Amino acid sequence: MEKFSIWKNTLWPGDDGGFHNITQRSPKLISYLKPQTSIQSMPLTVVLHGPAGVGKTTVAKQLMLDWTQDDQAETSNSAFYLSCKDLNHKGTCTFAELISANGPDLQDAIPGILTQARKILFVVDGFDELRVPSGALIHDICGDWRKQKPVPVLLGSLLKRKMLPRSTLVITTRPGALRGLRLLVEQPLFIEIEGFLELDRKAYFLKHFEEEMQALRAFELMKENAALFHMGSAPAVCWIVCTCLKRQMERGEDPASTCRTTTSLFLRFLCSQFTAARSSCPRDCLQAPLKSVCLLAAEGIWTQTSVFDGEDLRRLGVQESALRPFLDKNILRKSKDCEACYSFIHLSVQQFLAAMFYVLETEKEDVGGHRCHIGDVQKLLSKEGRLKNPSLTQVGYFVFGLSNKERATELETTFGCLVSMEVKQQLLKCRSMPQGKKPFSTMDAKEVLCCLYESQEEELVEEAVAAVTEISIHLTSTLEMMQSSFCLKHCQNLQKISLQVGKRIFLENDTTLKSDAQVERSQHDHHSLHLWADLCSVFSSNKNLNFLDVRESFLSQSSVRILCEQITHATCHLQKVVIKNVSPADAYRDFCLAFIGKKTLTHLVLEGSVHGDEMLLLLLCEILKHPRCNLQYLKLGSCSDTPQRWADFSSALKINQSLKCLDLTASEFPDEGVKLLCSTLRHPMCFLQKLSLENCHLTEACCEELSSALIVNQRLTHLCLAKNNLGVGGVKILCEGLSYPECQLQTLVLCHCNINRHGCKYISKLLQGDSSLTDLDLGFNPIATGLCFLCEALKKPNCNLKCLGKVLFEVDGNPRFGEETHPLVPRSSGSRRTLERKTYDGQSISCKTWPPTPASTWPGSLVGYDCAQLKMNSAIKVYLAPMEAGLSAVEDSVFQPSVSTREFPACLPFQDPPRHARLAMVGSTVLLLLNRRR
Repeated sequence: MEKFSIWKNTLWPGDDGGFHNITQRSPKLISYLKPQTSIQSMPLTVVLHGPAGVGKTTVAKQLMLDWTQDDQAETSNSAFYLSCKDLNHKGTCTFAELISANGPDLQDAIPGILTQARKILFVVDGFDELRVPSGALIHDICGDWRKQKPVPVLLGSLLKRKMLPRSTLVITTRPGALRGLRLLVEQPLFIEIEGFLELDRKAYFLKHFEEEMQALRAFELMKENAALFHMGSAPAVCWIVCTCLKRQMERGEDPASTCRTTTSLFLRFLCSQFTAARSSCPRDCLQAPLKSVCLLAAEGIWTQTSVFDGEDLRRLGVQESALRPFLDKNILRKSKDCEACYSFIHLSVQQFLAAMFYVLETEKEDVGGHRCHIGDVQKLLSKEGRLKNPSLTQVGYFVFGLSNKERATELETTFGCLVSMEVKQQLLKCRSMPQGKKPFSTMDAKEVLCCLYESQEEELVEEAVAAVTEISIHLTSTLEMMQSSFCLKHCQNLQKISLQVGKRIFLENDTTLKSDAQVERSQHDHHSLHLWADLCSVFSSNKNLNFLDVRESFLSQSSVRILCEQITHATCHLQKVVIKNVSPADAYRDFCLAFIGKKTLTHLVLEGSVHGDEMLLLLLCEILKHPRCNLQYLKLGSCSDTPQRWADFSSALKINQSLKCLDLTASEFPDEGVKLLCSTLRHPMCFLQKLSLENCHLTEACCEELSSALIVNQRLTHLCLAKNNLGVGGVKILCEGLSYPECQLQTLVLCHCNINRHGCKYISKLLQGDSSLTDLDLGFNPIATGLCFLCEALKKPNCNLKCLGKVLFEVDGNPRFGEETHPLVPRSSGSRRTLERKTYDGQSISCKTWPPTPASTWPGSLVGYDCAQLKMNSAIKVYLAPMEAGLSAVEDSVFQPSVSTREFPACLPFQDPPRHARLAMVGSTVLLLLNRRR
């Protein structure tokens, strides 16, 4: 996608025309559209897109000029301009009449011009402002320019290439209408018009201010507000900012607070325009004009209209004389093409005045039926409405900003009108959603924080976030950091923060920057770290905050130290901390140092850049050995270290008496390390209850040590050995240890362990004995006919197994971080057996009671079980048989569930309903065993 920056300074007073000439940053665009360009390489449709006011129309008109002034053309070229704003008001006509409307002298020449389509350029300006019924652009497409048709049909025929297919099209639009436009045009070239780049904005400020220091100060203030700086790509917004800040500086005021939010800047600009002329225009005479212009703005936003004609004014009950004060102050302007048409100087000004419509106290009879298109606050903030009309988002921000009491006072003082604080209650009402939804459920967390920050009203923020107990924040800019900090300080009931920090917020460790950018880097980080410290202060100031989850984050050494300082503070009450995939790599060491002696910490997860860090295990040992350590859960992912470090770690586990669950998934153990860990398990002072050694490269040789540890250790109840190549020999050794009555293990995970049918023999023998196992996972093993041995064990009355399937590795009722599974557990409920599903919080949800339907049709009713493991695809085989029928019945009863109908074919009809059933999951196979005996 090509990018161009183009701007023209002709609309704002006080400029001497030095920026009158158009600046075009790439010559490619014109060369694309040269008529002499070969038809194979020339795009027939070009779409110029960009935000409001960045120069799309200026570029299009310059293209028209270049097109018609081509000296190398053998015959003259023609260009026609079609404004979608004007097309909204046109009735049925021919295409020839449509394009000649602004040039009556062309009517006789039109037939000859249209015969040379390759020499014609059509500019369709402002596609986003086109107001036509749904489907009108694709209905009744016409290729005859002499036929009378509605304007939408003619325009749609041009866009769809039915009308003059060899002509060239240039279409301008705002980004919100791109999706609909893509469905109409064929193989367009999309070009983004960026407007003012940063250097352009800086140059504009230097020109507007007489003193360079004032210009640079004003420019930096705008740059600190990312939203305002983004708006500055439009020259009109730069003029607004410069005009406002210059007046404040001339009066000796500090403009810093003005640029803190976009609302404060636009309010200050509006009030300053009328404060200076209060003597000539008393504030009492401004009330009616203000209400009129706000009504006009709100109606335009909701109908997506930016140009208003006499008919619009009459429909809304607005007198043209009421617009005069705003015309005089360059807030409104008359259209050059239509004398009786008006538009706002920029979309952002219209959005601000539309927001004022919601806060001004207005008598019902004042507006009457004039606001039929204007939605209420709830519709304004709804996600559906903002998707259809992106302009509503900024209006919503402004409404929050105008709910501030001080700003309301400034409005009342300037215009003499009353500001209603009822809108504040309406904003709060939008957060109270039914069915237990979270506050502001119609908006995501980032938007909520932005809105609340825009208000700068602490009372509103406190009420809005009173019910918030957890929040997820993804920081991508310093402005978002500022917004988050402001709001989080008022979340008194906040318990959990999930934090993700994007790239280039902290530049300290950024190696991509050039050496000559050191000063800029230092200034940026000074500002960023100041905001970061303010954000991190919430960890020591909020007594309810107990869970911190930082992942996928690009920090710096300084930012990590600031966070760690807050964690070590005595008033920080964090209990659970997750640090996952965080840079720089040595950040993990700083976090571990902060956790030493932290008596409130009970759960710690360290994953990511910990592989090969020689200091990490050593620091973890210090955490575990500290007398104030209360750590109960520790997950250390992908750790690799020397045998000596693992020896130190094993010794620390013997000293520590609080740790109950240890997860060493994907860690690399030397043989000596496994022996040391098993030695720890055999130690009488080892208090571990749950241990995960998933994907730790364990083999059959390690099973001897594990088996002996299981015999001695009577505290360990959960063991995960998934994704280790244990094989048949390893399973045999483990089963020997598990068969001892001293072994108290209840949950064993052996998925992906290369266990075949022979391994199932040893497991079957174990289950038929006096084993304590209640949950067993054998998923993703080449078991094959080993199911037969498992079936024999399941039939035994002394088999204690309750779940044969996916097992959730839980810690005190909480799942292992990042895991998601729903094992099926058959349990007794009186005389009937209930099929249940475990959930994250350890509770069970009853799915169905057995039997749900008559016996002759019960196989089809399995669809109603809503069981997570019955995923209704052809990879799952369901074995169905009465237990007393023997294994032959199992082998003869295989059938596949239908993907399309989600029904089971009939099989094994029973004369009497089965009274009991047991369901098991082995890998991708569902095993349902029926027992007609009690």
